Amino acid sequence: MRAISKSQSPTATKKRVLVVDDHPIVRQGLALLINREPDLVVCGEAEDAMGAMHGLASAHPDILIVDISLNGPDGIDLLKNVRVSHPTLPVLILSIHDELIYAERALRAGANGYIMKQEATENVLVAARQILNGEIYVSSRIANQMLRHYITGSGTLRNSSIADLSDRELEVFRLIGDGHGTRQIAEELHLSIKTVESYQAHIKEKLSLRSARELMQRAIQWNMNEKAV
Repeated sequence: MRAISKSQSPTATKKRVLVVDDHPIVRQGLALLINREPDLVVCGEAEDAMGAMHGLASAHPDILIVDISLNGPDGIDLLKNVRVSHPTLPVLILSIHDELIYAERALRAGANGYIMKQEATENVLVAARQILNGEIYVSSRIANQMLRHYITGSGTLRNSSIADLSDRELEVFRLIGDGHGTRQIAEELHLSIKTVESYQAHIKEKLSLRSARELMQRAIQWNMNEKAV
């Protein structure tokens, strides 16, 4: 975790942004984008949930920008922990993952906005300023889906078996797709092996998969499709 104290910076009147992403290039790109703005400045960077929690304590950000895919606990897990210690801190989720699956669960977990990395970089600034003003930011696609969901009372934003997975099941599913074994997943998420195996069983049942091999193939294919979006 790298932080900049308020006393060190001549831009103390700017809104302070903490960037959390496991890719250094993404963090550097966001820092370059944000630091050229007259009203925003990056006050710290973190590559994982633990670094982000340290950054909250040391850098005192006004807004958090978080990627979902982090090493160890993912951005949704981090978001839930942030809401315990910082219930009103604006949080923008920035991700490559399909917003039709992740946006609703991110907002449910306490996010103030969700934006995909495929959008124009300037939209990150629009989203950040919007949630700093107390508003919610989602794409027009998601806004329309959520309105339809509200009017019709349908259960999910998308009729997909993947969308039926719980937040933790989806996190385990994503890690399986990244090639992580049961023991490695347990270590990264600080869970017992038996608990991870239980999640795997639930995932197989919900996705109508008959074996661990089918589960791995489905998870790998899903991850590849997500990254190809």
